[in-house]
Amino acid sequence: MRRLSLSGWIGVALIGLLLATVLVSLAWTPFNPLAIDLDHTFAPPSARHWLGSDEFGRDVLSRAMAGARISVGIALATVAAAVSAGVVLGTAAGFLRGPVDRVLMTFNDALLAFPGMLLALGVIAVFGAGAGSMVGALAVAYLPSVVRVVRGAVLSIREREYIEASRVMGNSEAWSMWRHVAPNASPQIAVLAASLFGWVLLSESALSFLGVGVPAPAPSWGNMLASARPYLDTAAWLAIAPGACIVATLLGANLLSDALRDRFDPRGAP
Repeated sequence: MRRLSLSGWIGVALIGLLLATVLVSLAWTPFNPLAIDLDHTFAPPSARHWLGSDEFGRDVLSRAMAGARISVGIALATVAAAVSAGVVLGTAAGFLRGPVDRVLMTFNDALLAFPGMLLALGVIAVFGAGAGSMVGALAVAYLPSVVRVVRGAVLSIREREYIEASRVMGNSEAWSMWRHVAPNASPQIAVLAASLFGWVLLSESALSFLGVGVPAPAPSWGNMLASARPYLDTAAWLAIAPGACIVATLLGANLLSDALRDRFDPRGAP
């Protein structure tokens, strides 16, 4: 396996900073992110409000920190749900083949035919806005991609000698799948999960920006951007803070995903 490159370490640093911010926000923020202070509305960045305040006098830094907790929490829960279900379905389809593969992949391709955001909007329209609905909607939207990637990895692994040896030893198909196939697909799954984290967070921000995500006044980076839109000419800092958070997170997730792919690629090993 290769060592992490400079870009990989940058990705690790950005994601590490994000997770550290989330942990700190659980115990402390400079101000109450929901507290209204009409005496300090639209305050520019200063020693008191490092990233300024919004139209209700709420501290932007505090809201960005609280928004990280909400946005990252939804993204992690979505990735966990989509990857867990995708590993089960993709492994079963790729290893068992036959009727199981045909049924699962027909259903998977039907979901894949819908644009992800449109599918997520449809699920939220049925179950209503909220963090739980967001997780379910985005998990359903990204599940087909996970199933297809895992199935492709399993199709390659199932033909290797140690799988045949497991069959010769009398092990069941279920044992071979979960003891030998799934663990050996874990590098591809790790790369997929890192990449998926960034795309899910971007989708969550987009849905919140459209007003179908986490309802106000709870902050998320998407609804902070939506709230800042009318004031871009007079209070640009309202959009810069959440926008920079989204960009940095996407950059970190993509760099980390690329670094993991290079590290686990046996063709790149010295």
